[in-house]
Amino acid sequence: MLIIGITGGSGSGKTTVVRKISESFPENATTIISLDSYYKDSVPLSPEERAKINFDHPDSFDYELLIQHIRDLKSGKSIEKPVYSYVTCSRAKDTIPVFPGKILIVEGILVFAHSELLQELDIKIFVDAEPDDRLIRIIRRDTTERGRNYEESLRHYEEYVKLMHQQFIEPSKRFADVIIPQGGENNVAIEILSARIAEQLRK
Repeated sequence: MLIIGITGGSGSGKTTVVRKISESFPENATTIISLDSYYKDSVPLSPEERAKINFDHPDSFDYELLIQHIRDLKSGKSIEKPVYSYVTCSRAKDTIPVFPGKILIVEGILVFAHSELLQELDIKIFVDAEPDDRLIRIIRRDTTERGRNYEESLRHYEEYVKLMHQQFIEPSKRFADVIIPQGGENNVAIEILSARIAEQLRK
């Protein structure tokens, strides 16, 4: 199994890059895990405490469970991937079964922020994009998918997203084997990368 880590700032186009890489290979060849599924469960917290969760800080993720799941998939075992709700800020009771394939893609804003997780990755990709482009995508996503209005989204960006990007995400670029500028719109870079992945699989 080839394990690929894909990271970059919120709204950088990671999901598009993942989709285009996955579409380059036969169906069922690629298994995808999002770091967003591994937020720590906040059920024990009060609603007030949940509202203060910093989703852009490494401490908000259950890396231990994620690493165990990666190792299980690598050994040929299936896993039960958690389901996290941004609306309730908690894990759902149901899980999603995930089966191993030839390629495992692990994507999320802080995939490179944990040293033990980095050691599991065979290829490390950083998806880059201009800050204003990312902000537009973040506001659009927050208002349509995460129950925030425009003012709440902008405030969240200023208080959390921007600061955490500067502190954790941007510095993690130095760990990347490949940097894709222009996010998911850079078809040339994605095609070259997909060809490289195919070559490594043949080896």
